[in-house]
Amino acid sequence: MIYTPEHFVESDRQALLRLVRENSFATLISATGNDPLVTHVPALLDEAGEFLRCHVARANPIWHDFAADRELLFIFHGPHCYISPSWYTAKLPSVPTWNYAVVHVHGIPEIVEDRQRVESMLAELVAEHESSFEIPWSMDLPADFQRKMIEGIVAFEVRITRMAGKFKLSQNRPAADRRSVITALRETGNKDAAEVAALMQQFDER
Repeated sequence: MIYTPEHFVESDRQALLRLVRENSFATLISATGNDPLVTHVPALLDEAGEFLRCHVARANPIWHDFAADRELLFIFHGPHCYISPSWYTAKLPSVPTWNYAVVHVHGIPEIVEDRQRVESMLAELVAEHESSFEIPWSMDLPADFQRKMIEGIVAFEVRITRMAGKFKLSQNRPAADRRSVITALRETGNKDAAEVAALMQQFDER
């Protein structure tokens, strides 16, 4: 469970799915005892927002922990940045904080054994991340090489059972403070800061 004060709860499913799609490299946790297994994976969300498609190295022990009656936890991190008290307009005692957006996705894994289905999953992942390139790379590989590469991974699909979002974006501050923070973030010239400012602006325009 993620600690989320009421101010910062994000329950809009489309907002959660958008963050997952735009920040698709996730922290994956399988906790069955005192020593949780953790790894990091690219996770492709299906169009309907019902499944995540992933793979890990076959040498990674985490997939041995998968079970049909036990959820995995994926953590998707959105933009984040430091917030200075000097950016507030209210002249009250304040301390620094951190603004961020994060989505926790829970789901049940199913290992994919079918070779054609695995190849399709990998092709979809490659196409997604190559799409913005002027000359996208294609999976036109020698058959023996591709077979060896596929044998070295475990592909799996995760049926999403629940999601929780925490968007900590100064919602607990007065409107004037939020506007001032947005301006200050944009003036930093930092990419993460600009993305946090954009999220804050979206919330203020709801």
